[in-house]
Amino acid sequence: MTAFDCEAPRPLPGGARNALTIQAPADRMRELKRELTKKRRFASDASHELRTAVAGLRAELEEAGLHPGETDLGDLVVRALRDVDRLDAIITDLRAIAEMESGPPPTPQRVDLAELVRDEVARRSDRIAVRLRLEAGLTVQAVPIRIGRLLTNLLDNAQRHARRLVEVRLSGDGGHAELTVADDGDGIAPSERERIFQRFTRLEPARRLDRSGSGLGLAIARDIARAHLGSLRAEEADTGGAGFVLRLPLAGPRTQEGKT
Repeated sequence: MTAFDCEAPRPLPGGARNALTIQAPADRMRELKRELTKKRRFASDASHELRTAVAGLRAELEEAGLHPGETDLGDLVVRALRDVDRLDAIITDLRAIAEMESGPPPTPQRVDLAELVRDEVARRSDRIAVRLRLEAGLTVQAVPIRIGRLLTNLLDNAQRHARRLVEVRLSGDGGHAELTVADDGDGIAPSERERIFQRFTRLEPARRLDRSGSGLGLAIARDIARAHLGSLRAEEADTGGAGFVLRLPLAGPRTQEGKT
């Protein structure tokens, strides 16, 4: 019979580093579980919002069907279209989220922010004219369609809450461009300035002013900012209402033949 030497286990080279390596799969599993929980919660919230909009539309039509002689057709169409607008807003925003979370991101390019802002504002037809105060020559590496979407979401929000003024300001701040969309509405309470960036969150004033919103616009705007290595925050504007401040890192000098 062959005898074997049994030695006490020897410590692995690297000490604590190996312990961290061994723990890494468990950490990764916890991260995956958190992500799965987050996605399930999002799917549940999205389903709830869609069902609520459909239920409202169904109730309007069923009531009209039960009492056709008492139904004002014009009023029914207006209310039904309002519910359709809400469904369309939710579906459009869900599609935007899906595009950002799946597949490789689009290739960024050099974007002159002042030009992008002017182009986006010129395409709009708003109840309040947007006042622009833009510093020229601020260039960032970005996906134009997504920064355009971010700006659109912020302007939509400002137009919803403004009384007489919506303003977009752009300036340089060290190595960053800072773009602010401000209004002269009631503003946002400090305790709510982070919560409004959560998906499907709509404060009571927003619900009162516009029933068709999805509660996703500001969340999408922040996701876009972070995807561009930037940030988006809400604060009190010097115009008296809300100010949404986007910070993006400035692009480096233009390269020549692919070399810096």
